[in-house]
Amino acid sequence: MTQTHTTSLTKTFVDTVTYRPGAVILYPGKSDMLYRVASGLVRVHTMDDDGNGLTLRYVKPGEYFGEEALAGVNRAYFAEAVTDSTVDVINPALMSAEDNLIVTTHLVKTLERAYESIYRLVGKRLRARIAGELLELKDTALATQLDSGETMIYATHDELAAAVGSVRETVTKVVGELSREGVISAGYGKITLKDERALATISAA
Repeated sequence: MTQTHTTSLTKTFVDTVTYRPGAVILYPGKSDMLYRVASGLVRVHTMDDDGNGLTLRYVKPGEYFGEEALAGVNRAYFAEAVTDSTVDVINPALMSAEDNLIVTTHLVKTLERAYESIYRLVGKRLRARIAGELLELKDTALATQLDSGETMIYATHDELAAAVGSVRETVTKVVGELSREGVISAGYGKITLKDERALATISAA
């Protein structure tokens, strides 16, 4: 389902497209359009020579991906809808100075988050990386608020492994440890945050 914006404030829009979970939005290769998530959640990821996936970042509503189109360079990653997602397609050639400033500000914030992710991957133990990733996912479309006030996140161990640079078996072991400590509770494809303060402490260690 698509719809085209025609108001004067959205002249840079080419289209708005809705994707189902698991749909690939972008493949590596030529880039010509910029994308902004209107709703849902998009995962930007790549693969190593062995075919293992590595999550580079999650794109939340109001955030952009496909920024390489601004420089006319080729894309080196995949972008995939994690949940039902609506994405605005934007033509960089039609962007105003104000539009460019908004995107530049976004890029600065994205770079800051990338630095934090790199630090977690390189300088943190797996336990801290998993805690940090769960807190990151808390504010995405993968999370839902329970009647108890706790947050439940829909994520598999494979998805967590791809996000923290590990393998499912090792992530499962750490998730089990955190569950036994009462910090989280884990079920099939979902993790409930029982003690977010403890998770924050673990993440910062």
